[in-house]
Amino acid sequence: MIRLGVDGRELVTDARTGIGRYVIEVLRAASQEGWHCTVYGDRSTSLGVMLPGVTLRILDRRWTQWWDQIILPRQLAQDRTSVFLSPYYKGPLLAPCPVVLTIHDLFFITYLGQRRLFHDGLMARLARLYATRATAIIADSEYSKQAIVARLGISPEKITVISVPLGNEFHETHLTDEVKLRYGMTAPYILYVGNFRPHKNLPRLLQAFSRLGESLRNRFQLVLAGCNQQHRPGLHELARTLGLTNRILFPGQIADPDLPALYSGCALFVLPSLEEGFGLPALEAMACGAPVIAANRAAIPEVVGKAAILFDPDDVAAMTKAMTDVLTQPELGTTLRRQGLMRAKEFSPNRTAGRVLTLLQEVSEGRHQTRRTP
Repeated sequence: MIRLGVDGRELVTDARTGIGRYVIEVLRAASQEGWHCTVYGDRSTSLGVMLPGVTLRILDRRWTQWWDQIILPRQLAQDRTSVFLSPYYKGPLLAPCPVVLTIHDLFFITYLGQRRLFHDGLMARLARLYATRATAIIADSEYSKQAIVARLGISPEKITVISVPLGNEFHETHLTDEVKLRYGMTAPYILYVGNFRPHKNLPRLLQAFSRLGESLRNRFQLVLAGCNQQHRPGLHELARTLGLTNRILFPGQIADPDLPALYSGCALFVLPSLEEGFGLPALEAMACGAPVIAANRAAIPEVVGKAAILFDPDDVAAMTKAMTDVLTQPELGTTLRRQGLMRAKEFSPNRTAGRVLTLLQEVSEGRHQTRRTP
């Protein structure tokens, strides 16, 4: 039986991240296959779900590098781990088993708009070392794969592109009055879900919303769902400056059970990011029957295909037009809903997390050979 080890430090109570969802879907698939899985975490780690065959092992954190390179390898050896999956760019360099890295993006090297020569150079060298020592690498998209090849100098044959799994909980469902009351929604709404970091391009989204016709602004709320204390005050101030304080809602972090309903109930979902290694919220929204418009940047077009309207995220007027078209043309919204539902079916766990398991099994049995992905 395969004994899978997984770095689970992204699994934190009341903190929902794309990486965390990725880890849970891989664990769920492995559990269904009867694998024995050990999730390695620190004192803040919490699985949040009960899965047969999946156990959580808390390791003393101390210093992060000590956890990564000393504590973890020792425990992997004691647990007789067959293969270890890291959902990050890093993994133990002297592991007693094969290591597979999932590199979602390269923001950890150079964040959008920031140039830190020493930091960027150091992180690039470390990432190259981790990637070189790993048996295999998973990238979420062809866009991310090409970035890894170009920036880290890794052979493309070592990288397998496997899309992020879309959880089965994301499907059309009814938005109840109870859920609307819980988050303060009082009108039809346009939805964004994610963090508020600069690459998410939310100031331009607020500006685009402010340029909607008066009747649309008065009818719809703009709901920015996410929890980011550092960047939220600036968005509040921009909303005040634009005269939108009463039209923009910050509901905070959405509880996982409520998220499909919020997607299903929105009149429009917008993903305006300047940079994305994948763009999972757009896919989640599609699976819940929401019409989607999104930026034509990075991996987003690759993920949404022809099922969303794409716009230049630097062009506020273009964003406003895309929003207006969907909100004023019911037939367009219906078409986007139908196309989005079809697109989302292509990212089922069987076709995504299942491919991760296949790769992990090949690696654990010594059958994995670097090859070009089809």
